[in-house]
Amino acid sequence: MRKPLLAALLCCIAVTARADGPESLFAATLSDLADKPVQLSAYKGKPLMVNFWARWCGPCRDEIPDLVKVRTKRKDVEMIGIAVEDNTEGVRDFAKAYDINYPVLVAKNKGIWLMQALGNGGAGLPFTVVIDRQGNIVTRKLGPMKQADVEAAFQQALK
Repeated sequence: MRKPLLAALLCCIAVTARADGPESLFAATLSDLADKPVQLSAYKGKPLMVNFWARWCGPCRDEIPDLVKVRTKRKDVEMIGIAVEDNTEGVRDFAKAYDINYPVLVAKNKGIWLMQALGNGGAGLPFTVVIDRQGNIVTRKLGPMKQADVEAAFQQALK
């Protein structure tokens, strides 16, 4: 009885501890709102904020208007939203209703894996990472970000 329990525990620890970093992100291909593939390697070498969210996530809904405001003011850092969902049409309607002004991608079956690769072992939402030009994660935040949080993260990415 102990061996299966130990194996399950070790598996959970390995998944939780996983943090491959931006390499996994830049190797991924996700779908845009027209259900066309987007290679995330196109964002490599640029300051980048990646925000993982879902339509059903209350804190995500609260956070998005602040991200839209920051994106309106700041064009010197790339921003992408990754919906941890399968339904492209539902995400597209949501993005339109919230006036999201940055690229939104649909993770489909890769969302949880990508979050874990970026250090979010529990796959909680919202989850945001900011990556500098050199490919280093300068900010990792589980939970909603306000405008001031995003601005501070952008300053780190631009150093």
